[in-house]
Amino acid sequence: MTTDISPSTEPAPALLGTDPDEAVDMLRSMLDIPSPSGEEHRIARHLTGVMTGLGLCARIDEAGNAIGETPARPGPHIMLLGHMDTVPGAVPVRREGDRLYGRGSVDAKGPLAAMIRAVAAHRDFPGRLTVVGVVEEETPCSRGAVHIGRTLPRPDALVVGEPSGWPGIVIGYKGKLDLAYRVHRPATHPSNPVEKASECAAALWQDVLELLGPDQGHGSFSTPGATLVGMRGDAEDAELDISVRTPTGFDQGAFVAALRERARGGELQVVNGVRAVRTDRRGPVVRALSAGIRSLGGTPRPAVKTATSDMNTLAEAWDIPMATYGPGDSALDHSDNEYALVNEYLRGIAVLTKALSELSDLPAGEGSAVGTEGPGDEEAPTAGGRREE
Repeated sequence: MTTDISPSTEPAPALLGTDPDEAVDMLRSMLDIPSPSGEEHRIARHLTGVMTGLGLCARIDEAGNAIGETPARPGPHIMLLGHMDTVPGAVPVRREGDRLYGRGSVDAKGPLAAMIRAVAAHRDFPGRLTVVGVVEEETPCSRGAVHIGRTLPRPDALVVGEPSGWPGIVIGYKGKLDLAYRVHRPATHPSNPVEKASECAAALWQDVLELLGPDQGHGSFSTPGATLVGMRGDAEDAELDISVRTPTGFDQGAFVAALRERARGGELQVVNGVRAVRTDRRGPVVRALSAGIRSLGGTPRPAVKTATSDMNTLAEAWDIPMATYGPGDSALDHSDNEYALVNEYLRGIAVLTKALSELSDLPAGEGSAVGTEGPGDEEAPTAGGRREE
């Protein structure tokens, strides 16, 4: 395959640290392997072979995550983590000009491929680099990232791979509560005034909105927002699936307790819950990514998202500097028209390559840089992703 990128937009070869044609071929090979959540074994095997060929020590862990590492040397341990799985559905893999189509090209095989290429360009890193492709990010429980947080040593810094746009850096995500409500009522005639299961479910959804307050919605990072994901049932049995996005400082436990008090004899289950995360925009990871963006003539654009990602999951396990970065337009996540721009993908590799150079001076055991920022540091909230939902 020949990579046709114009001289005006091509990243400088020394900064890119990788062969552009090989990098594009690698991403296309990943797109050629379907990997919906729960079926990542083929791409995991493929990626361990790719990473081994790039000079990394690669393996698959007990959860099915693909892990590649540089040799351990004195210095900081930096982890880059993206996900291998995609939502279901096929997008025919093809190249049309600068567009490379395929399921996962944006969410999030493109960011993961960029991370692997950047790490491979730093095989002599004065410390240790770990790049991880996790499983089941596109599910409520994010099993791959949870396993990493429980089993691997805490790194000194973390970059999570999700589409931010090559000049964008995501510094915050809302939290999320996935709730399941089930209620049963004895059979009665429709004219009987006894409350029916379907009425209980409808009333509970209204209770959710009432408890979240009049400002609830998904348009702001600072307010909670609820979505009625699913509703099934009849007069005897009814079910609701509810997703609540929560801002920093939101008391998820108190909200669930208050909702259970209104459950009308039904069962309310927390399927999954992660808190909101917001990292310090002055922290070392954000600074390093910003340096990479500026090195290509771009202006860094910090942003917060109203969705969630594995940054939320790992922030609960590790109190370390972190941020999310990756090429791609998150508006194309999960779409039937999903594509990556080749130039943006190559620029993403260059940004990450430069960022790793910047992080090579990070002291081991850098300490905490994750939490809630104070007022006066407002970024425009953007929707996107899933878990990056």
